[in-house]
Amino acid sequence: MQTMWATVGNAAIVGIFLLLFGAFLYFGRALLLPILAAAIVALTLAPLIKAAGGRGIPPWITSIVLLLLMLGALSLIVTLIAAPVSEWIGRAPEIGASIKQKLAVLDQPLASLKELENTFFGSNGMFSVSAPATNVVLPVVAFVTPAVGELVLFFATLLFFLVGQFELRNSAVSMFGNRETKIRFLKIMRDIERNLAGYLTVVTMINVALGAIVAIGAALIGLPNPVVFGVLAALFNYVPYVGPAIMVVVLFGVGLVSFPSLSHAVIAPLGLIGLTTLEGHFITPTIVGRRITLNPLLVFLALAFWTWLWGPIGAFLAVPLSIIGLVVFNHSIPSDDVKLPD
Repeated sequence: MQTMWATVGNAAIVGIFLLLFGAFLYFGRALLLPILAAAIVALTLAPLIKAAGGRGIPPWITSIVLLLLMLGALSLIVTLIAAPVSEWIGRAPEIGASIKQKLAVLDQPLASLKELENTFFGSNGMFSVSAPATNVVLPVVAFVTPAVGELVLFFATLLFFLVGQFELRNSAVSMFGNRETKIRFLKIMRDIERNLAGYLTVVTMINVALGAIVAIGAALIGLPNPVVFGVLAALFNYVPYVGPAIMVVVLFGVGLVSFPSLSHAVIAPLGLIGLTTLEGHFITPTIVGRRITLNPLLVFLALAFWTWLWGPIGAFLAVPLSIIGLVVFNHSIPSDDVKLPD
């Protein structure tokens, strides 16, 4: 009996700690999110810093070059999508009327759904099958637009992490008491860097190829601004499951406005579904699985948790955080089932 109560007490302590830690992550989002994102990006780029250092290039020069390249890529992406997105927002009333006209075939099913809702839940209903466009667009824009302060904190923290991460690591190693613990810590950091860098490299190559195929396909089908759709497809594909689903909805909406028939509008979404299914279930697992194996359920739960906690940026960080957690777990509790890179 005493042993049982001791176990219950320990479980309660762990549960309280997890609740407090979750609250800390949630309420500290504005500060923790950019710092953690910068730390993950710095760990991912650490092999480049080491390689440049081996050729005699100081870390601060490599760090500044990498930071400028990231800022340049971000500026290019914003420049590419700003004009088309502004145009589509300006045509929102016209687009809404066009989509409503194209989806007139769904009026009868929606009316039946509304009648069924009124039958079970009264005239007020539990849910609404339609909503003004502004009620949907404005919260989404506010949700996905990062704060300027967080961006500044991210890039500033990233620069300091890139320049001084090896000094920070040496300081952390000196805090451990015995040699075995120090070696284990260094192995964990090495494997985290290799796995993150390998994952990002492979996934970036796959996403660039996917974006190029989407852009070419959009141009052949006749969608406007095909390059924009290629860039969006490549970016959204960094977020498993959710990203491709959002892109399918975007292509379907644009297709409804751009093409005269519903059958023509579904060509691009169906093509993207087939492409991302092939990529997600065969290509990426075959290539990435040779380096690190992530359970699909683990990825899905991590995606749901970090998206709920930190929004879209949390979704982007879900897989890297899962990789870090898996590496730490494998070193703490070795398993022959999970193979990490040599």
